[in-house]
Amino acid sequence: MKNEYIKVFRAFSDENRVRVLELLRGGEQCACVLLEDLQISQPTLSHHMKILRDSGIVKDRRAGKWTYYSFNEDGCEYAIGLLAKLTQSNRGQTDLIACLLQKLLLLRRCAKYIHLPQEKTQDIRTPISDSL
Repeated sequence: MKNEYIKVFRAFSDENRVRVLELLRGGEQCACVLLEDLQISQPTLSHHMKILRDSGIVKDRRAGKWTYYSFNEDGCEYAIGLLAKLTQSNRGQTDLIACLLQKLLLLRRCAKYIHLPQEKTQDIRTPISDSL
């Protein structure tokens, strides 16, 4: 079980992987689009995508010579469950975190049916108050 925690949460421990996850919020993305947006080399992207796939949070689909990436719903739910287990000693906070994560998951599921213009994602290191 300890390896599962490490495998899943390792996916969130790198800035490039978090940026990939932010890009996938808009739906399935081709590796070529990720490369362009992240401005990293193809081997570096492959390394990060392997970690994301191994975590179960991201899945891939081959179409000819192209690879497309998207969120794996089952893997996301599994990660939510692991987080809940890790934080269950403080039940009140765990319930709140689980509720918020479930709402985010539901919003993400609904977002694929709503076609909004894509905006540049905010740099995660920039505090929200600085961007207003």
